[in-house]
Amino acid sequence: MKSHTPVGDQLIGSAVNALNQARINDEIFTLSRQDIAFDLAREQMQKVRDFVASPGNILGSMSTKHGEIAEQVEVAVRNSEQAIEERLQDASTFRATFESVGRTAPQDYLIDGMDVQSKFINGTNNNLVHVLKHMEAYPNFGKDGSFYHIPKDTWQEIQDVLDGKPVEGLKSSTIEAIKAKVAEIERQTQRPFADVVRPGVSDYKDVQLGKIDETLDKHDQELAKQNDAKRAEIIDDHQPSLAEGMRATAMGAAVGGAFALGTGIYRKYRDGKNIFRGDFDAQDWQDVGLDSLKGAAVGGISAGAIYTLTNYASMGAPFASALVTATKGVASLAHSYQRGEIGLDEFTDLGLIVCAESAIVGAMTVAGQALIPVPVLGALIGSISGKFMVTVAKSLDGKARQTLQARMDEFSRRLDAIEQQVLNRILSEFAALGELTKAAFNVENNRQLLEASITLAQAHGVDDDKIIKNADDLDAFMTA
Repeated sequence: MKSHTPVGDQLIGSAVNALNQARINDEIFTLSRQDIAFDLAREQMQKVRDFVASPGNILGSMSTKHGEIAEQVEVAVRNSEQAIEERLQDASTFRATFESVGRTAPQDYLIDGMDVQSKFINGTNNNLVHVLKHMEAYPNFGKDGSFYHIPKDTWQEIQDVLDGKPVEGLKSSTIEAIKAKVAEIERQTQRPFADVVRPGVSDYKDVQLGKIDETLDKHDQELAKQNDAKRAEIIDDHQPSLAEGMRATAMGAAVGGAFALGTGIYRKYRDGKNIFRGDFDAQDWQDVGLDSLKGAAVGGISAGAIYTLTNYASMGAPFASALVTATKGVASLAHSYQRGEIGLDEFTDLGLIVCAESAIVGAMTVAGQALIPVPVLGALIGSISGKFMVTVAKSLDGKARQTLQARMDEFSRRLDAIEQQVLNRILSEFAALGELTKAAFNVENNRQLLEASITLAQAHGVDDDKIIKNADDLDAFMTA
């Protein structure tokens, strides 16, 4: 079986391209959903802006309107953060809501279906006084899982008092009063203070009428940062990865094995043996099976190389497949040339023929809609073929490389300005490769890709001595 079949490599390239495209499509889809979630989050914050834009509609005097503002901020910020974090597409699953809550009811809003009363009172001790008054009016509140929200900075001050930390501005009598009220809340509810009274998302000063616009601006900025972080996470999650490269390898091994099996059966059929009529003997099965194993091994390595080139060199899958085909073909010829089995002229002629099939694919893929006149098509393909050989046969001696370059120059001289532009456009694909081609075919870099082929062969019960396990085995197979 030839190790450089362009059709097989193009099949593998198509499979790898489908894998890449599925990842790209999922990234676009997920980013789109994240954008919708961010728009939903901004809608919640806009509701607060609309609410505070009409102070006359807010309950309380000018000095107490911040209480209802705090409620609106609490619900909006919580839901906005949830929308971004969970990539929500609508408001139906928000955990915080005012729905089914009367404006003067014992609770101000619901979080996860639990009643919450917001108490934003100036002064830590005064805040606890209002919590106890509410508990007196509604004796069951705080006992059944419902809880209170107080300003975040007030809650932290209480916690510092309970932890014995020094709190600036509090007299010892005030500290003792705070401790006594905390103990009373725990006695009445039989629950820890931190369960009954929890910090809201806002400090006391942040929800005042003169401060609220600045507070909302700050929340908008924080939400934008949170959304940017989620988008970056999505992009990072959809980068090419070793795990996906292994899947590409396994897929390439399957395609390569199946393709080799089909061609092997067809070759036997041309020799007069029909598998469906029971014409195969033990040797025939061994030949076809060995071809399939070789096809799987080469397919896996080819897929890994194509995956690398398409994802890290921005090459199209057909062009990457063509380069893989040329690399394998020229590598085999280079070994024969270096061992003295073929001469320089034969190596050059055969190499150009091997690369010509791949060059046609590269020309058609990269040139796109450019019209290539038939009289110069051969020269164009010859130029690309030579470039393929110069690129992949870096181990050749100086004489061989000079001969190849001379052939390439000869082809190029036959092209006019327009065709030369087409050639330059195609050859520019190579300029961005650097050492990537070498890396893609480096056995050590692709050790794990080779291991995938080993695992596949073992799973199918292949004899251990027939499995390619290392670089020496692979080299012997590729030059066989």
